[in-house]
Amino acid sequence: MKNDIIIRPLVQSDEADWRRLWTAYLEYYESSVTEAVYVTTFERLIDADNTKQCAALAVQGDTPIGLVHWIYHPHNWKIEDVIYLQDLYTDPTVRGTGVGRTLIEHVYDVADQSETSTVYWMTQEFNTTARLLYDRIAAKTVFVQYKR
Repeated sequence: MKNDIIIRPLVQSDEADWRRLWTAYLEYYESSVTEAVYVTTFERLIDADNTKQCAALAVQGDTPIGLVHWIYHPHNWKIEDVIYLQDLYTDPTVRGTGVGRTLIEHVYDVADQSETSTVYWMTQEFNTTARLLYDRIAAKTVFVQYKR
């Protein structure tokens, strides 16, 4: 299946499909955002002048089947920025077919092109299916997240 997946930047005409995929992602994590957050986030992700917040879609045929969002940010221990892979989602009908891996590898390629050595992300402990993939393509750290 991997050969017929195209990864491409998010564009204005993708709003409905992006919203469908991101809503499903948020629901998976038992979360939601306000309409203002949907609108603001989408506008930030498609704004060509905003190079710090980025997004891409995995498309099969004419159908978006996955998304990835990533954020460049400074790091006090490095000269170059690092990338936080914030959101990754694939439609349940294509899970296990390489779409998630292809989206992560896209972010790795973007990082390599921008000479950004670090790409990192978090997931919830119960996300065991995704963690099987993550354990194959990244190193699990020993850090524990705290949040206000």
